[in-house]
Amino acid sequence: MSIILKNVNEVDSEVSEILDLEEKRQKFKINLIASENYASTAVMETQGSLMTNKYAEGYPGKRYYGGCEYHDMVENLAIERAKKLFGAEHVNVQPHSGTQANMAIYFAMLDVGDTIMSMNLSHGGHLSHGSPVNFTGKYFDIVSYEVDKETQTLNFDTLRDLALKHQPKLIIAGASAYPREIDFAAFREIADEVGAYFLADIAHIAGLVIAGLHKSPIPYADFVTTTTHKTLRGPRGGMIMCKKEYAEKVNRMVFPGIQGGPLMHAIAAKAVAFKEAMSDNFMKYQKQIVINAKTLANELMINGFDLVSGGTDNHLMLADLIKTGITGKEAEETLGNVGIIVSRSTIPFETRSPFVTSGIRLGTPAVTTRGMKEEEMKLIADWVTKSLNNIENATIQNEILSAVEGLCTQFPLFK
Repeated sequence: MSIILKNVNEVDSEVSEILDLEEKRQKFKINLIASENYASTAVMETQGSLMTNKYAEGYPGKRYYGGCEYHDMVENLAIERAKKLFGAEHVNVQPHSGTQANMAIYFAMLDVGDTIMSMNLSHGGHLSHGSPVNFTGKYFDIVSYEVDKETQTLNFDTLRDLALKHQPKLIIAGASAYPREIDFAAFREIADEVGAYFLADIAHIAGLVIAGLHKSPIPYADFVTTTTHKTLRGPRGGMIMCKKEYAEKVNRMVFPGIQGGPLMHAIAAKAVAFKEAMSDNFMKYQKQIVINAKTLANELMINGFDLVSGGTDNHLMLADLIKTGITGKEAEETLGNVGIIVSRSTIPFETRSPFVTSGIRLGTPAVTTRGMKEEEMKLIADWVTKSLNNIENATIQNEILSAVEGLCTQFPLFK
């Protein structure tokens, strides 16, 4: 029976069975998906609490429902903790996701048809930064910047030329698949030169920013958005940080502009996650995430893999599989069969479709949460290599699956 929901079986045996299967999947597979993590039991308990029973439209002290006094308390707690963690002037913890946090900024500060300059999706950007299949690509004029073809990193001279040419109203820094540190100060200079707002989306690196392992965008950006899971290890959700001068516009756009009642159980869980992020253990954990990522990246390169930009500065890496003759989809499926979960990923200057891709993205937040360190990263790199070099060999694949399950048993997920 699920460790998370122990009473479900009495009400719905079908859902209970699915939860049991998912629990086993999480316990006995190695999760290398860079955007995922395991929330603590305290966070999960809070998210599943009786806070889910209440509507609390509005903001603390200005609700449209009665009976919100304790919901005001927990939302204020989440806000104040986030301010302290990041050094932000204003915080809104109500966005249901990172995409909705971004949406609030766009609709608060821009008019439909305005120009946004952001990172090309195939080069590491995010859907909500301007992909044509996303609302941003439908409502705004998107100018995409790319990484340099030789270094596969950002070139700020090229970025500046692009901004001067197109005069965007908003410039976005931040990515979902960029393995190098982002120079927020350089983005600020370009934004100032063209009179643009500057948004930093730190959904992937928020935990690293808190720990001082990645420069903070707070001193430079007008707006900072993030999710509250990934490296933050909180519940799935979003958050906005901005300068005080934009606070009223941002708040009005979150509610009533794009959302109704906030998810108070999720906001309470965010408060718990922020408390956890204030601990010394959290700082050590973030350092280990980066150590593990660098170790895994180095071992993969030793084993012959090409990594985009030649390595990583943060929690993730992109393996370019072109010379192996394997697609990202094939690699994802093969590794999944041996209990190593990765996500296929486009690579810079991609020639295949986003459904097939030429690469895979690997990250270390989830395995680090389990307590794995450098030696385990070396093992994982060897298993990834052996599995992808022996796709048709069932004996080898089964040996790796057994080894993966054995390692996961040594690092239990729920203690």
